[in-house]
Amino acid sequence: MSDKETTHFGYKQVDTKAKAGLVADVFHSVSARYDLMNDLMSMGIHRIWKRFTIEISGVRKGHSVLDIAGGTGDLAGQFSDIVGSEGTVVLADINDSMLQVGRDKLIDNGRYGNIEFVQADAQVLPFPDDQFDCITIAFGLRNVTDKNAALRSMLRVLKPGGRLLVLEFSKPGNPLLSKVYDTYSFKVLPLMGKLVTNDADSYTYLAESIRMHPDQQSLKEMMEDAGFSHCEYNNMTGGVVAVHRGIKP
Repeated sequence: MSDKETTHFGYKQVDTKAKAGLVADVFHSVSARYDLMNDLMSMGIHRIWKRFTIEISGVRKGHSVLDIAGGTGDLAGQFSDIVGSEGTVVLADINDSMLQVGRDKLIDNGRYGNIEFVQADAQVLPFPDDQFDCITIAFGLRNVTDKNAALRSMLRVLKPGGRLLVLEFSKPGNPLLSKVYDTYSFKVLPLMGKLVTNDADSYTYLAESIRMHPDQQSLKEMMEDAGFSHCEYNNMTGGVVAVHRGIKP
């Protein structure tokens, strides 16, 4: 856990101990329309980003998968189909509102038999050492207070040879794209959030939290420092999003 007295919540500095609660309030507010907003914000492209993440995960029948910050279950549901009845998928989220939405959605879709639901903090995962073949965290790491602690926690619960995949908003390399992206993030997203969820502030936080997240190379180095090997990343949509991959030695 971080021993710093303050940390960032978007562009604001807040007490370190208060950040988790502030992030929780954001997701309590938007959980009911989270999937709709994802489709609107990304124009559906988030499904391609997630599909690519699954394709490079190496997950096979019988594997054990942990999806951290799994929210409404997009990845967990697809992993459930891949691992089959011999495998297990754990959908973990620190936010009980998101976890409930994900549970209801997956049950409604008939995907429940091999999925477990756990309310958990990524920084202190409540699982034994060397348990999972693969861990994914999609659009969740930037909200974690102590990212280094979370990466070490993920390494601990992975089996040797297991993979971590971090799908997250990142930094576009093209200056023109970056300018367009900033305009969209700070002008359009809050307005969209206001119209769809009656909550502009949460989507202002979303844009700010993306800008405060480490860039591609910095996150790669953080993963290496945490103990992962063969770390690499793939940019998607011009670097608006990147998926990082690391292996537990």
